Amino acid sequence: MSDATRASGLVRALNLLTVVRPGEARTALLLAANVFLILMAYYILKTVREALILGEGTAELKSYLSAAQVVVLALVVPVYGRLVSRFPRMTLINLVTVFFVVCPVVFYLLAQAGVPLGLIFFVWIGVFNLMVVAQFWSFANDVYTKEEGERLLVIVGLGASLGAVAGARVADRLIEPFGVLQLMLCGAGVLGLQLLLTNYIDRVERARRPPAVRVKAVTAAPAVNPFAMVFRTRYLLLMALLMLMINWINTTGEYILGGIIKEHATAMIAAGTAPGLSEGQIIGDFYAKYFSLANALGLFLQLFVVSRVIKHRGVAFAVMILPALSFGVYNVLIFVPLLNAALAAKVIENSADYSLNNTVRNMLFLPCSYEQKFSGKQAIDSFFVRMGDVLSAALVFVGTTYLALPSRGFAGVNAALAVAAVILAWRVGRHYNALTTKTAAPSAAA
Repeated sequence: MSDATRASGLVRALNLLTVVRPGEARTALLLAANVFLILMAYYILKTVREALILGEGTAELKSYLSAAQVVVLALVVPVYGRLVSRFPRMTLINLVTVFFVVCPVVFYLLAQAGVPLGLIFFVWIGVFNLMVVAQFWSFANDVYTKEEGERLLVIVGLGASLGAVAGARVADRLIEPFGVLQLMLCGAGVLGLQLLLTNYIDRVERARRPPAVRVKAVTAAPAVNPFAMVFRTRYLLLMALLMLMINWINTTGEYILGGIIKEHATAMIAAGTAPGLSEGQIIGDFYAKYFSLANALGLFLQLFVVSRVIKHRGVAFAVMILPALSFGVYNVLIFVPLLNAALAAKVIENSADYSLNNTVRNMLFLPCSYEQKFSGKQAIDSFFVRMGDVLSAALVFVGTTYLALPSRGFAGVNAALAVAAVILAWRVGRHYNALTTKTAAPSAAA
């Protein structure tokens, strides 16, 4: 079979997911492999996080630590913005990723010396998840034009879904025979591999064609601090508020589930039904299986639903789906606040978040400028997302300390927040349609 025949067959296969034109398959698959490795590393390390923090603390502590992440991000994001303006794309990506590759190795050595890591590792991985993942999607957005991105980011999103599934499965298989700490080194190795792939993709694209055309900025303002950029640009601000609200809802849902899991693990130890396993291993094993379920469903949605929703209903409609789903699942939890119901609710919510919402929210940056894709996106995907965690922590504190809210009470608050999120998503979609119409008009006229 000739190379041309194999390439033609590959394009036909990818066309089952979305529209792929000749010459586009290679970069799309390389980007998918890249984000596959990033998400694989993250889910390996995320399992470590859950085992450490719930083994050393409580579900409430998880919520409160989000405030520490916001403080760190408030300091880091402006520094990142200065790096964006100072360094070319690949130098920026290499500097940031190497830092995050080295950190798990350092944590492993500290843990071997007996240093408690639950608190610092929780804060670190929250920053890692948002900065490295956001940076990748900024890179992918900068490679593609708006028209290409709406078609091909669906394939890239599939890589993210597969990576999440693989990371959860690897963690599930390795945590019992090897232990929690060894997974840190595994995650660092996977992350280092993806950095090599990122550099290869950049070389391929530079050789194949000139750098992607950078579309007209949403505003004509000069480069500014990332936070100032968001607050001065209505479209970016609406996106920031939407991401904040979605994460507020999601994190409160994680608190509901985390409290139930903590009680379950404690009960198993007390009853002697988990011989030879520590509380941290029970929790880690449960979360690995939970992540596997959510990611498997997310993969199914990415394969068979996402591209069809975007193709037939558009980005503006698709961005409203996750908030609408959240409204439904938390209304169910108001009436059935049980372990299986909470697990099912979070699997449904997270699977939609990992697949459809993850793809669509990154498409929202396609009509933006280079600076907005890197600096503005970092501010939104890191600081504003983590502000949702802080608001969730405040809700948990008030709800547990003063109101004595049960699980159904927190579910009721989430259902109300979901209504506000649907309205924000509708407004974001309107702005996206307006911006893409403006950027397409000059091309049509030409």
